[in-house]
Amino acid sequence: MTARIQGRVGAALMCAGLLAVATASTISRSTVSYEAPDVTLVRADGKPVSLPRELDDGRPVLLNFIFTTCSSICPLTSRTLEEFQRKLGREASRVHLMSISIDPEQDTPARLTEYARKFHAGPEWQYYTGSVAASIAAQKAFDVYRGEKMSHTPVTLMRSAPGKPWLRIEGFVTPDELLDDYQKLLASP
Repeated sequence: MTARIQGRVGAALMCAGLLAVATASTISRSTVSYEAPDVTLVRADGKPVSLPRELDDGRPVLLNFIFTTCSSICPLTSRTLEEFQRKLGREASRVHLMSISIDPEQDTPARLTEYARKFHAGPEWQYYTGSVAASIAAQKAFDVYRGEKMSHTPVTLMRSAPGKPWLRIEGFVTPDELLDDYQKLLASP
């Protein structure tokens, strides 16, 4: 077997293994209240922004935490958001998808821009970096801080509007499940 074929077989087996883990994982959902810390992040376009203002722009928000060199959880959750965005169609422009880096020392705006391209992020899906302190403050505020990046877990947070509680989804959710959660969240009073 050539090295090229072995590499392809290895990659296919790894993807199949990750998919099996994702499919077998349990998903938990809870309704929680969070207060965003008053920190400044830097969007992938290089613009410094206030996290609370970004979260409260009037649109529903889907939020997750990623890092661009992750080879396990982040690609799976990013593919889920990519497919969610596609399934929304025209509705996608009404939703603010936010991915905040948990490795801001490596994840420069340029790196985040490249990562966004990889997952076909539309203009409503924005990526953020910033200082280590700002990243940790955001992670702690949303209860996803695990001490270091290799200990992170798959968490997606969703809120229908500013001032409303968050739906916290822990585990690997499918794009269809995420779309269903989103539609239920918007329909609830």
